[in-house]
Amino acid sequence: MRSVSAARSRRSPARTGPPGGVRTLLRTEDGVRVEAVYTPCAADAAGGDEAGARTDPAGGGGVDGDVAERAVIVVAHGFTGSVDRPAVRRAAEVFARSAAVVTFTFRGHGGSGGRSTVGDREVLDLAAAVRWARSFGHRHVVTVGFSMGGSVVVRHAALYRDRSDARTDAVVSVSGPARWYYRGTAPMRRLNWVVTRRVGRVVGRLGLHTRIYQHDWDPVPLPPVDAVPMIAPVPLLVVHGDRDPYFPLDHPRSLAAAAPEGAAELWIEPGMGHAENAAGEPLLARIAAWASAHAPGRVEAPVEVSGDAAPVEGRAEGRA
Repeated sequence: MRSVSAARSRRSPARTGPPGGVRTLLRTEDGVRVEAVYTPCAADAAGGDEAGARTDPAGGGGVDGDVAERAVIVVAHGFTGSVDRPAVRRAAEVFARSAAVVTFTFRGHGGSGGRSTVGDREVLDLAAAVRWARSFGHRHVVTVGFSMGGSVVVRHAALYRDRSDARTDAVVSVSGPARWYYRGTAPMRRLNWVVTRRVGRVVGRLGLHTRIYQHDWDPVPLPPVDAVPMIAPVPLLVVHGDRDPYFPLDHPRSLAAAAPEGAAELWIEPGMGHAENAAGEPLLARIAAWASAHAPGRVEAPVEVSGDAAPVEGRAEGRA
């Protein structure tokens, strides 16, 4: 498969979305349709149209000056995820308490077209989603990626840093890999079997509802750890659980260490497992607060979540 470094999006007519929001199909530069959902910040939706979702006009729909200053968080899910998975919806709901949110489904997953390239051409999908988010009038975008999505947001930030229409203003990678072809854990060896073997791809399609591209990467895309130095001065947050069964702690530490001094922050979460399924509301609220502090746009202070609302999560953070 060919690696990519740029994308354009074309919109298709909108479909029903969340109350006050929009659900639509975007088209990437290479012609793949990806489903996407725009959810306004709860503070804005409360004063909006009570009848339900808006349509997506030719320009994506403008917003007033006050909302334009509010950041929008674009969420990139993990492998086998989709915009309608409960963990993705939970993250969107928490983020929407303090910012507008765009969620989307990567190629080969859910209702999107194409086949999964497991992190390569998915940068085109994210670029289309970021461009669509900006079309609503938001001046500032924060990308938050989980697992495979974590690798995509890092590479996207590097490859699109000079593209004003599709760039990001802050990046959060949760449970993401630092390098490709890692097989040091049993879950990653199983994933490698699903991706590289014909019978594995059948299992992926029928059991995991994920359609996987059958050819090897050609050329191999830029590894996330090599993309990190290219992101600065855009701020980067790396989040990882110390009980992640897929990627050990050398992955997040390598990512954070690759950034210029002061450009990245590392949170090692005690007791946390892997990606969006392991991210409870307290952690998601802290990520939203980090977005508030690091995106140049205005983000409302997130609603406090009690420790009883989700599994207890510890926190350790430091500058890379």
